[in-house]
Amino acid sequence: MSAITPQVVAEHGLQPEEYDRILKAIGREPNMLELGIFSVMWSEHCSYKSSRLHLAKLPTKAPWVIQGPGENAGVIDIGDGDAAIFKMESHNHPSFIEPYQGAATGVGGIMRDVFTMGARPVANLNALRFGAADHPRTRHLLRGVVAGIGGYGNCVGVPTVGGEVNFHPAYNCNILVNAMTVGLARTDRIFYSAAAGIGNPVVYVGSKTGRDGIHGATMASAEFDEDSESKRPTVQVGDPFMEKLLIEACLELMATDAIVAIQDMGAAGLTSSSVEMASKGGVGIKLVMDNVPTREEGMTPYEMMLSESQERMLMILKPGREAEAEKIFRKWELDFAVIGEVTDTGRLQLEWQGEMVCDLPLDPIGEDAPKYDRPWVPTPRRAPLGEMADSTDLLADLVALVGAPDLASRRWVWEQYDHMVGCDTVQRPGGDAAVVRVHGTKKALAMSVDCTPRYCHADPFEGGKQAIAETWRNITAVGATPLAVTDCMNFAAPTRPEIMGQFVQCIEGMAEACKALDYPVVSGNVSLYNETEGQGILPTPGIGGVGLLTDWEKSAGVAFRAEGEDIWLVGETRGHLGQSIWLREIHGLEDGPPPPVDLAAERAAGDWVRARIQEGSVTAVHDLSDGGLLVGLAEMAMAGGIGATVTLPEGPHRAAIAFGEDQGRYVITAKPGTALPPCPVPLTRIGTTGGAALAIEGGGSRAVAEIKAAHEAFLPALMAR
Repeated sequence: MSAITPQVVAEHGLQPEEYDRILKAIGREPNMLELGIFSVMWSEHCSYKSSRLHLAKLPTKAPWVIQGPGENAGVIDIGDGDAAIFKMESHNHPSFIEPYQGAATGVGGIMRDVFTMGARPVANLNALRFGAADHPRTRHLLRGVVAGIGGYGNCVGVPTVGGEVNFHPAYNCNILVNAMTVGLARTDRIFYSAAAGIGNPVVYVGSKTGRDGIHGATMASAEFDEDSESKRPTVQVGDPFMEKLLIEACLELMATDAIVAIQDMGAAGLTSSSVEMASKGGVGIKLVMDNVPTREEGMTPYEMMLSESQERMLMILKPGREAEAEKIFRKWELDFAVIGEVTDTGRLQLEWQGEMVCDLPLDPIGEDAPKYDRPWVPTPRRAPLGEMADSTDLLADLVALVGAPDLASRRWVWEQYDHMVGCDTVQRPGGDAAVVRVHGTKKALAMSVDCTPRYCHADPFEGGKQAIAETWRNITAVGATPLAVTDCMNFAAPTRPEIMGQFVQCIEGMAEACKALDYPVVSGNVSLYNETEGQGILPTPGIGGVGLLTDWEKSAGVAFRAEGEDIWLVGETRGHLGQSIWLREIHGLEDGPPPPVDLAAERAAGDWVRARIQEGSVTAVHDLSDGGLLVGLAEMAMAGGIGATVTLPEGPHRAAIAFGEDQGRYVITAKPGTALPPCPVPLTRIGTTGGAALAIEGGGSRAVAEIKAAHEAFLPALMAR
């Protein structure tokens, strides 16, 4: 084997002091295979070495939480013996290098995290961030990522029901592709990953191992440079049809009692799955590398252990159940091989061609991986906005906003996804939250992904609070009770104190919001080093929320339902324009502080709105966020094909009232004469639905068709260039 030189250590993404730590841990110099194992397991992607200290601040427990962070996915109790299992993960670096396969394998990987725990996936969501719309690579990346998500999810037969797509120059050279999967299982049939049972067989199932994705976890833990294109071989290649077979085979075997533990081979492949299973179980593991199914000639143990080939799982079976399990996997035309056994050594031992080629203590690889308290500095507070010129034509500004990159219709995207497969999708993409029935029951899950990176960049603490609060509000707006979140923490290099400060303050803001809203974090992912040659992304703590509707027929939607209904504004309007879309699109400024989040008012408004939905006294509901009140009204009008006449709340700056992004607000409609009970936050009747135009008292009108034409034009025009 090659000599271990400082250059080789650096090429494996390890710092000199980390290599010294390895030498002390094992008492000798590692061979190349052992160095590769430490490299991937101590990467940011696998060890969370820069983030673990701060992630511990997040609340993770509630009476309905069955499993919090630390397993393949989070698990919550949704009653009647049913559980929802979900997680969100990043596939950012691979998707920038190879957008189709990067996005496709991101979807495949997150689905495996969910069905590994015994759940049948029922919904996929995604959160995508691209560079400026006019950047030369944006169109290529957008086309490839959307095709990859649709190509994989559609083939597997899991509906893609929601998500978000945003554009900003900060993502020009480092896009974000975050994928989320939600699945359903019975609470008494949940599977975990801790290995147990000395002598129990270790079984490899699924697809064969190839050379694709080698060092993918290490690549995902480093910033890009001018040679990033050369990293294309580290991007995995997915096969959705194989994934579908793997889902069915695993669920069939899970219906028996043969499985002791099961783990997806995700980042770091066979290395992470074997190390994590043994570490969690406090046991050792021995693998015979000659038995690993491979699809390429002459593969070495180094390549087998570090490959991130897709559609593979590792299982610990009860002794004597191998033949039963093999019969199931062979029926589904999948590979099945007994490749090792559980031991009492506390070591990872790999045998190849009759020789022991790796013999490492497990604790230093997994549980004792480095944990850094990196220096950080707080983000300076932004000064309040000065006097801004008012709008000369609110409705002209509205048309410009609804056609702008961040507010334009995403129809071009979601029409490429199968969002109805399975026949349980109640609310399709385009609303505040997706709603998917729990098959065979009246229950439904509501789910949403959200984050406002420009808020997080201006004030990470308030931005972290807002990211949590907005998913809570989205889920509330369809009538569901928000239960828990998964997070996907996308940041630049943590070695820069200002970036580490963004991470720490976002976490602290998220934690405060989770506690105030009884909305714990049950799973998640951290993606750092999202930068190219020192140019980092905006801090983007993506949040995926899940809630429960006890009766899906009582869910609310955003569309105006009928003419002549009363329109009510819930929540206080102050006209906050700092970091607003209006400020950026009309004045070309990204300035000022973001809107503050009053969590007590957020909770009070949401609980009141949810109660009105559940009692059936409101006909449509929409939460207000990007673009403020007038954009929210336009979205409701476009969705229903019905206009409205409204009187804006009083204020000295009409644009601030119309487009300010004050938090904790909703627009609701009710049939005329409906007596709404007292509201704990301001409740104001602002207008009536009807007609073919959106009209502002004293401010003119625009046809809903004209507004919708502007709204629908951006993405088709961009992709037709």
